[in-house]
Amino acid sequence: MTAPASTAVLIVAAGRGHRFGGELPKQYAQLRGAPVLSHTLRAFLKHPDVTHVVTAIHPDDREMYDAAAQASGAGDKLLPPVHGGAERQDSVRFGLEALEALSPSKVLIQDGARPLASAGLITRVIDALDDHAAALPCVAVTDTLKRVADGLVGETVDRTGLARAQTPQGFRYNDILTAHRAVAGDALTDDAAVAEHAKMAIGLVDGAEDNLKITTQDDLVRADGLMAARLGDVRTGSGFDVHKFDAPGTASEIMLCGIPVPHDCDTVGHSDADVGLHALTDAILGSIGAGDIGEHFPPSDPQWKGAASWKFLAHAASLVTDRGGVIASADITIICERPKVGPHRPAMRKRVAEILSIAEDRVSVKATTTEALGFTGRREGIAAQSIATVRLPLAAEL
Repeated sequence: MTAPASTAVLIVAAGRGHRFGGELPKQYAQLRGAPVLSHTLRAFLKHPDVTHVVTAIHPDDREMYDAAAQASGAGDKLLPPVHGGAERQDSVRFGLEALEALSPSKVLIQDGARPLASAGLITRVIDALDDHAAALPCVAVTDTLKRVADGLVGETVDRTGLARAQTPQGFRYNDILTAHRAVAGDALTDDAAVAEHAKMAIGLVDGAEDNLKITTQDDLVRADGLMAARLGDVRTGSGFDVHKFDAPGTASEIMLCGIPVPHDCDTVGHSDADVGLHALTDAILGSIGAGDIGEHFPPSDPQWKGAASWKFLAHAASLVTDRGGVIASADITIICERPKVGPHRPAMRKRVAEILSIAEDRVSVKATTTEALGFTGRREGIAAQSIATVRLPLAAEL
């Protein structure tokens, strides 16, 4: 029986990006609250036709890469990174060789600093490899071209038949690995040039104007605007939760917004009874019409007895990510007489931001009392309410 076809992706992220400037290589610059590379990784990790993803990185960047991988959502598709070489061509070859044991049918090679490859573009490149040994996404040249020298404009260049090459560039795996090994040490400009040298037939697929490569700080600003425009479906959800207190002396601390907070009464619940995270989980689920926390984690299911509530919140966040969306803000209000929330608010905000993989300034944690009225005023329990705002894509990406 023939093994099913597989498509691996090699993301090249070992460069230094000297033209970009700044303290970090461009692939680790922040873009909408996460490293550029995390957006690139996520685009391929969530694509249903991609089976494996490997990244070629600079040996000094492992810690930054790990953070980017975590922000991308990672998962079983993501393989350990490989060290790149002195030149891009070396990095590609090392990455291809790292895939040899998997022997994928197809491989896509993507620039790490090109974070806006759409699902439609990825699909077009993969499908083109059914008919061609290589596939190159291109965008037509529409501007008038001029030849320049020494600061002066020379003649106009005929743009007929010219196109701008993009990535991901696709290849039949064995062919491109052989081709790269044959030109090791050369300095070809991209992987399509390697394929040209090997006399491969390269199929043309439609690229996308939005699929820009970040080279300068201006490119980063443009990418931010393009991502915001893609996520034009803004939704809001609310959540509310209550847990009663056990008798005094039953505990030394309770879980609240993901951290332990000193308190002499235990909270009663099937999980760790973190009222703040439960309310926020419901708010996020509500924003995308995904039911409530009880539907996803039934209290009748023994596997959730004593479970850490951050797992519930991370699951809700992953549902947003799976839809191509982002969490724009999370606001939690704790309602109780005791324990006092104020001293722990910074740690709570930090922990919630970590769970959601968003910037800390997108998280608010507040506290109030009911002026000694009601069950919270009598210190019989604790409540929380939350509002979450998410941004989802307006339509299918092309």
